[in-house]
Amino acid sequence: MRSPDPRYQIGYGKIRELAELVRETGAEKIIFDNPLKPVQSYNIAKETGVEAIDRFQLILEIFVKRATTTEAKLQIQLAKLKYELARAKEKVRLAKMGEQPGFMGLGAYEVDVYYETVKRQIQTINEKLKKIRRKRVLHRERRTELGFPMISLAGYTNAGKSSLFAALTEEEVPVDDALFTTLSTTTRLVKFAKKKFLLTDTVGFIDRLPLTLIEAFRSTLEETIYADLILLVVDVSEPINVVERKLAVCLETIHNIGASSIPIITALNKIDLLTEAEIKQKVDSLKEKAPKPVPTSALYKINIEQLKEKIADTLRNYVQASFSIPLTNEAMPFISWLFNRADVKEIKYSSNMAYVTFEAVPWFAEKVKSRVEELGGKIENFRQ
Repeated sequence: MRSPDPRYQIGYGKIRELAELVRETGAEKIIFDNPLKPVQSYNIAKETGVEAIDRFQLILEIFVKRATTTEAKLQIQLAKLKYELARAKEKVRLAKMGEQPGFMGLGAYEVDVYYETVKRQIQTINEKLKKIRRKRVLHRERRTELGFPMISLAGYTNAGKSSLFAALTEEEVPVDDALFTTLSTTTRLVKFAKKKFLLTDTVGFIDRLPLTLIEAFRSTLEETIYADLILLVVDVSEPINVVERKLAVCLETIHNIGASSIPIITALNKIDLLTEAEIKQKVDSLKEKAPKPVPTSALYKINIEQLKEKIADTLRNYVQASFSIPLTNEAMPFISWLFNRADVKEIKYSSNMAYVTFEAVPWFAEKVKSRVEELGGKIENFRQ
């Protein structure tokens, strides 16, 4: 271990080796796992003839290729500009010294002009994102109006979340054996154990995700905060030390975004790549670390029914309630609305009254109770 070289990050001898390796292999880019300062990127590019980027820039490049929605593209652009803003003055100064890969086209800029240009772009993107977030809040409120429990799929990138989403919804979504296939959220209504749920697929977590990217994707990660249950997907086919590290990253991220109080079920995914003995060994190793583990294969739909049962059991804090309500012009649309949003067990009509028994999650049952009382009705029975 040694201190990073201020000029190149690594020593000059290693830079010469790196330059030779670039020539031998025809490499087009050099990637450092640790952060590079602009002067280090500039000097490495000067010595090797190719662009040098760090882990943050690599993640951004992957995100740029994966982004499909307007929101995801804006969030990535925002993260990129914030990264540029912190380095703007140094980058312009270096660009004026002579163009190198990664420092093209900045020579004509005055530092203050470039800095202000980036700041204005950040402000414009923030305004656009505010509008999108307002829409997201409205969508969330509409989903809440429906009264169905919300399940959020979470997990390390490439753990198989989108495959599990497809298995649970029986619907096609983009699935790929690559990082960050999902960069925006998708929500669908699913039904199992005679109950309806809203299932949301979210962006994947990653170890040491840069702070700027966490901030940029906060609105996407917020979907996890508002869930009634988190379905945490873990790729259990990897070596146990890797599985444990990624599981720890996911649990830490869930804690950091303020969702640690939400119940978690862990889908130990990709068991089709393991033998029976390996599955047992992995499950035994993880049962104390992974909340409510269920071994699954999203690809081959192994144990999907068992997973559904575990979800239904965890969310089985339904309230059963009965009420009577006068049959007015407002009452009938309300009863129709209730049929579409709760599990109505029984309805009887007598002269000018309706008697209804239904099951729903507690907060929705409270909402129904308030509405019944507004319409001149009476709650007869209200129990969990």
